[in-house]
Amino acid sequence: MKKALMEEVERLAPQYYEISDYIHANPELGYQEFKASKALTDRLKAIGFDVEMPVADIETAFKATYQNGEGGPSFGLLVEYDALKDLGHACGHHMQGPTLILCAEAFKNVMKDKPYKLVVYGTPAEETSPAKIFMYDRGCFRDIDVALMVHASYETACDLSAMGKVTFTVTFHGKNAHAAMFPENGRSAFDALLLSFNAMEFLREHIKSDCKLHYTCLEAGETENVVPSRAVGRFTLRSRDSLKYLDNMKERFRKIIEGAALMTETTYDIEEDTTWPNKIPTVRLNEIILKNAHEVGCPDINGPRSNPGSTDFGGVMYHMPGCNLRIKYVDAPCKSHTPPFAEAGNKPMAHDSIRLGAKTIAGTCFDILENPEFMEEIKASYAEAQKRFE
Repeated sequence: MKKALMEEVERLAPQYYEISDYIHANPELGYQEFKASKALTDRLKAIGFDVEMPVADIETAFKATYQNGEGGPSFGLLVEYDALKDLGHACGHHMQGPTLILCAEAFKNVMKDKPYKLVVYGTPAEETSPAKIFMYDRGCFRDIDVALMVHASYETACDLSAMGKVTFTVTFHGKNAHAAMFPENGRSAFDALLLSFNAMEFLREHIKSDCKLHYTCLEAGETENVVPSRAVGRFTLRSRDSLKYLDNMKERFRKIIEGAALMTETTYDIEEDTTWPNKIPTVRLNEIILKNAHEVGCPDINGPRSNPGSTDFGGVMYHMPGCNLRIKYVDAPCKSHTPPFAEAGNKPMAHDSIRLGAKTIAGTCFDILENPEFMEEIKASYAEAQKRFE
């Protein structure tokens, strides 16, 4: 039966190369992915899925469901399809929908004798907005037992974790004055911003080594001979440890901003963006996926990646078992978010990654369906990992 499933993926794959190439040729930014979401949902409707669009009050988000029998495991297949500004599909998101819908169609066509559910979620705007977090908060993903994704890469691997993060925009307000004639009358908002930058460096020395701090200046005043009354900075804090430790970092960061304002006799406004949770890894699920990657011949397979950045998929994996399989489709040192990564998106290696990714995830779903104890092992593995992030 597993052999028949792999043969069905092979048979259907060329149709999905066409969909991938179409999305690649029509890159759309987050929340504007109208062509991509239509191409994917049209296919899902054509193969017999019940499609809802929009979902979660997001115009380009969708949910497509197929139920075989009553009960059984519910497999969540999460797809992204947004592009990068000025770079097109330099992160490979155009391949995610074709890969996982190919997996879903093959599974639906072959697996008839046991009950299960397939749920394909279309999740927009990963590059610019935590849409998956918004979708979870609005009730999505509660109907799946395991969340599965694929992503283009320079190697084949699973992520072991991802960093929780939060971003702040801080605006300091001071008082204008002539910088040469009456500097004593001024209160520099830019001085406050510079002090906060320096303090971030001092903080860096006294946080855990797996945490990250980033900052940049968005606005610093218009001319050098006027004490600036307004300065704006953006700050990001990341923690691989836990959201509790990230909360501790947030408290210390707020003290930095308060201190910078006190030292310069300025005031400030602070805006806190949505917190992106850590990915909670499920080691047992990673093992099953990588076993299937070996079986289908995925190239350049490595152990779990322990040093990824942040992703809104953490907003799903913080609540349930999940895994994002990285599939090689370029040769190192080519990396994502670069023009060469985008240019490779419609080449033969990209098509190979669609076929191999679909086989890997289809094989994973097959193993879980045929071995009910696997789902219990996955849940136990996830529960054990959760303890680290409490």
